[in-house]
Amino acid sequence: MHKYDIAVIGGGPAGLSAANAAVQLLGERSKIIVIDENPKLGGQLIKQTHMFFGSASHYCGARGVDIADILKEKVKEKNVETLLNTTVVGYYGDLTIGVHQLDNSDENFFSIKAEKIIVATGANENFLSFVNNDLPGIYGAGAVQTLMNVYGIRPGKKALMIGSGNIGLIVSYQLMQADVEVVGLVEAMDHIGGYPVHASKLARCDVPFYIPYSIKEALGEEEVSGAVIAKLDKRWNFIKGTEKKIECDTICLAVGLSPLSEFFWAAGCKLVYVKELGGYVAVHNDDMETTKEGIYLAGDVSGIEEAVTAMLEGRIAGAQASVSLFPEIKPKAEKVKERAKEELRVFRAGPFGEKARIGKEKIDNLNA
Repeated sequence: MHKYDIAVIGGGPAGLSAANAAVQLLGERSKIIVIDENPKLGGQLIKQTHMFFGSASHYCGARGVDIADILKEKVKEKNVETLLNTTVVGYYGDLTIGVHQLDNSDENFFSIKAEKIIVATGANENFLSFVNNDLPGIYGAGAVQTLMNVYGIRPGKKALMIGSGNIGLIVSYQLMQADVEVVGLVEAMDHIGGYPVHASKLARCDVPFYIPYSIKEALGEEEVSGAVIAKLDKRWNFIKGTEKKIECDTICLAVGLSPLSEFFWAAGCKLVYVKELGGYVAVHNDDMETTKEGIYLAGDVSGIEEAVTAMLEGRIAGAQASVSLFPEIKPKAEKVKERAKEELRVFRAGPFGEKARIGKEKIDNLNA
């Protein structure tokens, strides 16, 4: 049995921000661990080569990969323990978890007992049902980013992007930077879903936009050789006679994310389906604590948003977990939380924060 003050599950922007907030408040008296299933910390940040918007506290002007390095260095400087290549495989009650660590020589199973647990497991990519959707050459946008930006591998030569949210727009541009021709961007809604600044880059590069369209079929025998798309009516049904055949060897799906909420089911937390937040999320208060005392959450697992909001929620969760352990740090912890909450409010006030704002209000009403 390994014992810690705070165990953070997930080493992405939310998890690292939570660990950093906690160790800055608690200092040397704390024993904190960050657990991540990947070989390196950073989560989605390690494959994001675009620059971030926002204020200086949101690392405005820095690229995602650089932000990952900044957050990792802070954790390293404060001697926060990390477990990489490690998956949480069970919850045994009393804030005790089972983990499976895979290293170069052996597989290790052991348990960790924490005074507080912060869950920052992120999200899963959504998929689509269409004919031949299991052909080689069909990827999620996150997988394409990993191939290109982490391992330097081009997924193909001609890519068709499905989905025009920020991920679809950004990955399309990154594909072109990797000398992959983007033969079209397909969007089921009647408008572009992401920021205009990202869409404008593609428009200037003469990428065709198909709106409102969706994919009907992937073409090919052993691998993707093309796709059939068709226009949608207001009921999201295909309109007969509007089919278009597009030649491509890669189909990239950027059709949203769903929170990775399995831990909360196992722990007995109350969950609720909130469409605006991407799926089932654990009910939580504005201090990011769930209905199970001592279990907190932050980032996409609490609702699909941006990396900036993940970091802000991480700061809140880290500060609240810390003050619940050591009440004497309350004045400092409250300042951290108040600032992060105000920045969240401002960030969600705009049109692109509307869905998350509505979703979080639904969660708040459940707590009222």
